[in-house]
Amino acid sequence: MTTNAGDLDWGSVRPDVDIPARRQEPSPGALGGHAHAAPSAPPIRLPRPLRGHSADPWWIRPALLVLLAATAVTYLWGLGASGNANSFYAAAVQAGTRSWKAMFFGSFDSSNFITVDKPPASLWVMALSGRIFGFSGWSMLLPDALEGMASVGILYLTIRRWIGPRAGLVAGAMLALTPVAVLMFRFNNPDAPLTLLLIVAAYCVVRATETGSYRWIALTGAAVGFAFLTKMMQAFLPVPAFGLVYLVAAPTSIGRRLVGLLVGVGGVLASAGWFVAAVELWPKDSRPYIGGSTNNSFLELTFGYNGLGRIFGDGGGGARGGGGGQLPAGIAQYLRGMPGGAGAGGAGRGGPGGMFGGPTGWNRMFGSQFGTQISWLLPAALIVLVGGLWVTRRAARTDRIRAGLLLWGGWTLVTGIVFSYMSGTIHPYYTIALAPGIAGLVVFGGTALWRARASRVSRTLMAAAVAVTGTWSFILLDRSPEWYPALRFVVVAAAVLGALALLVGRRLFTAAGVAAAAAVVIALGAPSAAYALDTASTPHMGAIPTAGPATAGGGGFPGGGFPGGGFPGAAAGRFPSGGFPGLGAGGGGGAGQPGGGQRGGGPGAEQTANAELVQLLRNGQRGYRWAAAASGSQVAGSLELASGTAIMSMGGFSGGDPAPTLAEFKRYVAHHNIHYYIAGGGFGGFGGRENNGITSWVQSAFTARTVGGQTVYDLTMPG
Repeated sequence: MTTNAGDLDWGSVRPDVDIPARRQEPSPGALGGHAHAAPSAPPIRLPRPLRGHSADPWWIRPALLVLLAATAVTYLWGLGASGNANSFYAAAVQAGTRSWKAMFFGSFDSSNFITVDKPPASLWVMALSGRIFGFSGWSMLLPDALEGMASVGILYLTIRRWIGPRAGLVAGAMLALTPVAVLMFRFNNPDAPLTLLLIVAAYCVVRATETGSYRWIALTGAAVGFAFLTKMMQAFLPVPAFGLVYLVAAPTSIGRRLVGLLVGVGGVLASAGWFVAAVELWPKDSRPYIGGSTNNSFLELTFGYNGLGRIFGDGGGGARGGGGGQLPAGIAQYLRGMPGGAGAGGAGRGGPGGMFGGPTGWNRMFGSQFGTQISWLLPAALIVLVGGLWVTRRAARTDRIRAGLLLWGGWTLVTGIVFSYMSGTIHPYYTIALAPGIAGLVVFGGTALWRARASRVSRTLMAAAVAVTGTWSFILLDRSPEWYPALRFVVVAAAVLGALALLVGRRLFTAAGVAAAAAVVIALGAPSAAYALDTASTPHMGAIPTAGPATAGGGGFPGGGFPGGGFPGAAAGRFPSGGFPGLGAGGGGGAGQPGGGQRGGGPGAEQTANAELVQLLRNGQRGYRWAAAASGSQVAGSLELASGTAIMSMGGFSGGDPAPTLAEFKRYVAHHNIHYYIAGGGFGGFGGRENNGITSWVQSAFTARTVGGQTVYDLTMPG
């Protein structure tokens, strides 16, 4: 049987092509007389770790090791340059290295006043790393980088089970070089472990679907449950796809498949429910307040602030600044005049979703804030999804190509639609959740069309996917025209060549086929890879990091500040007085903020703690539960990290949570639990109603002094 390069199936092992035939030596008798045949050369034996599966081509395992090693270098190199990254979570990690109780609940401070506004699973891993290696930016970010490497490896294993190792390598490389993935696997937000756990869940559902296994579908649920403990309701976005592929493609009766889905639900409840029950049943007066909730309830946080509030807005998913989850009136009035604000979009667009993520709609993932983070291969993924479903329309119910399209296509569509239309807070870095789905969808859809390449329709769809990707990449690259301007033209030329090659198909000579394949790789991968490598080489700090070159703008606030260059009257690109009121000039913002060599910005941008104030807190910690109290995490986090003391973050992340009440704060002061009160803070300097009442009381009862340019009240010395 003869073959040529055009006959190779990249998704399966062909023994007659991939495994060299063993050379048959003639027997001595066939040579006549007693002549001795020359001994055959011994076969090449690779070391055991390099051999891989016996049915794989010899180069597969070395290629996988190279992919993982390159991913490790990309994610680990210069990891400590980002310092504390997001100080909100970094402060909680530091607290977890000093208090097991703080680690368990995800407390913002080691004295356990309030938690962060997310579940603590991501903090557990980082805090354990800090306990092993000592707390530092490097030890904190190390688990996220390792989670990124594991994500690439497990995605490879998941893909190869159904369409072979070549496709697994391609999917792994796509994930590794997605710009937003590089960003978040080098950052301390909860999105890195969330992504890993959902990929683990996808692997488990693949194993469950192969045999209808209850054990593997239970493990799928367990992985989803632990993903819930990293970022709550977002963990459930791929679940419809998991359930659909098992229900459709598992090779067992419909009754057993339905029972299997119930087993999966049980796995979710068991792996997540124990922590929910522990928090809800724990006496409230002996655990920290649940940050982000309105009534100190983990369930309310789940379904409110981090649940329906994120989908529908209504204040629950936005920055809590004025009490009751609403933005302060001054900021809200300013935002109404912004693009994507209330004045631009009407209902559902004037809330924080418009503020942080631009207008809702089908094209949000392609817009100025999200496009360069995730959408490079999204058009191709959608094209091959449609084409793949068409060519597999008559396949058996258990067909694995179609099952893969349902799995990764469902993941991508559900997540993308929710992100596109949710009216609550959304940040561009959330889109890392789309990266595994897009990678899986491209290789499964591409495989389906490639196997049907004898059809002109299939070749046309493959060519269209490459051409559209090249065109879209040109548009995305043109958003930062001064950044490697020649790259966009190289990509377009490669896309044209690759598309033409796919159209003419098997009539190409072998050498031309290799060149065409290289052109397809350049068109599909080069732009995203370039953005990813730029992301890996740049430190990122603040609450709203973005991937890619700084000149591309992106998520959060363009240029690292509020759209339009800040509040009216503020210096361009800066918050009032160069930072949030009460914070001092900070570093770590994006362009236009102090520390412009770093990427990130908006509310929660990193701040530089004043050395004189830090020393005051260190000297004043002894004998007090909290060295100081401050409104919101922007002040408290930076001071806590710099001083190593416990700082009470009143009102949680943005100062809007109803904790502590004025009466509670007075009791803390009366019992000498808090030494100092630091003025300012909150979201743009505006706290919630409780914080405003506390501020008024402190101002009337104690004498202010200035320490390092900061207004401080000594709560042990009434005025």
